[in-house]
Amino acid sequence: DYAPFDRIIVTAGAPFIPKPLLSQLKVGGRMVIPVGKDSQVMTLIERTSKTEFRKTEFGEFRFVPLLEDKN
Repeated sequence: DYAPFDRIIVTAGAPFIPKPLLSQLKVGGRMVIPVGKDSQVMTLIERTSKTEFRKTEFGEFRFVPLLEDKN
């Protein structure tokens, strides 16, 4: 209800970056999300324009899995 957001922090591991989260990020906004199946790579996503994103990856981590369609 309050999107788009300046910042999004995901605290569960996702096997991929969910497109619905990308669409909720405003231009200039940032999202931090751990991406991967068994171990995750901490990933920073920055929305640089309406259609473009920049991705920066950091070290490996382990998080609980993100569940799909549970809301």
